Amino acid sequence: MENEIEVIIHKETGRLDKVLSERLPEYSRSQIQQWIKEQHVTSKGKVVKANYKVAAGDVIVIRIPEPEELELLPEDLDLEIVYEDQDVVVVNKPQGMVVHPSAGHSHGTLVNGLLYQVKDLSTINDVVRPGIVHRIDKDTSGLLMVAKNDRAHEALAKQLKDKTSLRKYVALVHGEIPHEKGRIEAPIGRSKVNRKMQAVVADGKPAVTHFTVLERFVGFTLVELQLETGRTHQIRVHMQYIGYPVAGDPLYGPKKTLPGHGQFLHAKLLGFTHPTTGAEMVFEAPLPEIFQTTLAKLTKKD
Repeated sequence: MENEIEVIIHKETGRLDKVLSERLPEYSRSQIQQWIKEQHVTSKGKVVKANYKVAAGDVIVIRIPEPEELELLPEDLDLEIVYEDQDVVVVNKPQGMVVHPSAGHSHGTLVNGLLYQVKDLSTINDVVRPGIVHRIDKDTSGLLMVAKNDRAHEALAKQLKDKTSLRKYVALVHGEIPHEKGRIEAPIGRSKVNRKMQAVVADGKPAVTHFTVLERFVGFTLVELQLETGRTHQIRVHMQYIGYPVAGDPLYGPKKTLPGHGQFLHAKLLGFTHPTTGAEMVFEAPLPEIFQTTLAKLTKKD
């Protein structure tokens, strides 16, 4: 069965999606816009659009659909497995792939591909995240470690918590950074303005990012970044915060940027202690082709 929400307009004016997001703060504006797009919102029995101008006396009815049941199915996605043994897998995730299923992304995720190619995965996380020890954003490419059993999962998760694992990224950012190295220490939490975004906020969780300039171009800088903490969107938020947002970033970057399919951010280097053998494991993944092609088109600084 669907649930219904009825909103009676009193004095409010303006766009429907804006008014509803103000009246229903428990739902994000993007969620409300999705319901409108899917024709679940009506006024006077007629389907209305997001830019519908509300008027006093309007009765807006939202029919909230039942949540989509997530089916966790193995899919042949031809994942690039960099390393695999009885305990761990290291995979090079392509840009544009979501790590695990969620509402709106029930298929084509890294987990779907892992279930097809690897099969044995740890069960510590909830049912839709088997094996997943850490994540990178959909439009970030690069290396992830995956646990094949619960003992390995606990050991790898502890290394992340204790900050003993190694994670280095390469990013192309807007602007020409004048200094060679930097340390960004600024707490990160949910944005007070846009619930889909993270931001540097006073009551956020501690976050530390180190960066080193690799190369400068006209209007851009190529940097290597090392995470000391692993907050959501950490690199993207921190680089925007210091005035050098990641190129191509749809959330934190400028609107006019380099052509591509999301941010130019790549998890290049991954290192950890093997949970069984104790050996130090280090893996490196080359920049994706679109990243390399973009760099080749930029003008280098003298």
